[in-house]
Amino acid sequence: MLADLQVYATVNAATERLRGIPFPGSFMLDSQGRVTSRFFEDFYRERLTASSIMLRLGAPGTPVRATQVSTDHLELTAYSSDAGVALGNRFSLVLDVTPRRGMHVYAPGAAGYRVISLTMTPQTFVRMLPLRYPASEIYHFVPLNERVPVYQKPFTLLLDVVPEVTPDAQKAFGGKNELVIEGTLEYQACDDKICYNPVSLPLSWWVALKGNIPGAPQPAAR
Repeated sequence: MLADLQVYATVNAATERLRGIPFPGSFMLDSQGRVTSRFFEDFYRERLTASSIMLRLGAPGTPVRATQVSTDHLELTAYSSDAGVALGNRFSLVLDVTPRRGMHVYAPGAAGYRVISLTMTPQTFVRMLPLRYPASEIYHFVPLNERVPVYQKPFTLLLDVVPEVTPDAQKAFGGKNELVIEGTLEYQACDDKICYNPVSLPLSWWVALKGNIPGAPQPAAR
């Protein structure tokens, strides 16, 4: 589509020379040189960060600035895949969740219960993709003789974020050197006898903005 081309491939008029423009991708190889996974970009001007790719592959993250929360039902660590990003970088917000012993929280497909979810505060020129869930397991709740999908072992939720790189976005981010992203984690936890009241946890992530941000403060010379 012409409109998509103007937004994601060029800031100038669309011309015939842009036909067939390649979109970047990444291949992951094993020690024998075999391709084990591949990632291709949706748009030429947006790139997955290396850290977000590694998280998709299940590699442990390295929190740079993490928030740790402890409730009666679970332990939570929230962080970003990258300490700093440029406009157009697609990075991940990470939630490492560990239910307490004997507890479980509900996974997608659990009818009648509040599924664990992340509601993000919208921001202009910041695109947030759907939350990615890991595989769940089926739990047999004996008192009601029902089987529901749950998480009762440590698991990770990932949400990809893209600060856009359009001319309007560059103007909006002008003079800023940090991106603050806010959201609310909601869940309902149960043990083998009791289902507890739903919980809402406010969360924040701080990510440095780097690269060509017009007017952004520059690091002091050393």
